[in-house]
Amino acid sequence: MSKVWLITGSANGLGRNIAEAVLASGDRLVATARDPQRLSALKEQYGDRVVTAALDVTDPNAAEAAVKLAVDTFGTLDVLVNNAGYGNVAPFEQTTAEAFKAQIDTNFYGVVNLARAALPVMRSQRSGHIINISSVGGRISTPGLSAYQSAKWAVGGFTEVLAQEAAAFGVKVIAVEPGGMRTNWGHTARDNVPAILPDYEPSVGAITALLAAYVGKEFGDPDKIAQVIIDLASRDDLPPHLLLGSDALYMFNQTETARQKAAADWADVTTSTDFDGSDFSVFVGDTKG
Repeated sequence: MSKVWLITGSANGLGRNIAEAVLASGDRLVATARDPQRLSALKEQYGDRVVTAALDVTDPNAAEAAVKLAVDTFGTLDVLVNNAGYGNVAPFEQTTAEAFKAQIDTNFYGVVNLARAALPVMRSQRSGHIINISSVGGRISTPGLSAYQSAKWAVGGFTEVLAQEAAAFGVKVIAVEPGGMRTNWGHTARDNVPAILPDYEPSVGAITALLAAYVGKEFGDPDKIAQVIIDLASRDDLPPHLLLGSDALYMFNQTETARQKAAADWADVTTSTDFDGSDFSVFVGDTKG
């Protein structure tokens, strides 16, 4: 039985790779983008197995309409892929309030809006997968990406909570966290970088230099990542987070090791704020035996 998918940001980048993989597998798709004309080739090739629609993920009403389109056209919705997103590099101090909010609205509230629209359908059918395309940037921090990574951290936390809530009625939720991919993300992120203030050259300036050398040489293969997404949609044993790419795993491990060391180094201060005589083992059990 073929699945029905809804993918946000299907026109280019990883979203396009996923859309093509879904249709090549024989499944059906609601492919969405801000400009649906960019999806015309998919419609021409796959006919009635794909329906295209304009979607601004920051608009809750548009999210509801996209899910309704899937149900009205194909009778159900099995897989939601929240893929739409972007990032711009700039020091936080040099990021306007409007630019910061726009990234949060797309990268985080876009996920929230589509999940809110899809959950009633999936809950009623007692099945479904919500796959949130996040980033290793949702587990680490990178100078120059304050808005983008704040949103991705929020996506990770939201995904963990939703996965626990939805498990009771058979809906699986996962945040996929790739490292660098050979898509247009790096080119977009470097567009319109402001003239960086000298005090930010050692941090944000170093990142812009790194991106300049890295774009086009990323480790992540979007076609392989798309195939992983196809596989995840058939699994019930999903973790709340899935890192993809050797670079993602390396950066996560480096960051996690530093966090664990800091927690151990400051453990005495951490526990010093308890009331005198507090015994935490009452709540967690005897950890010594």
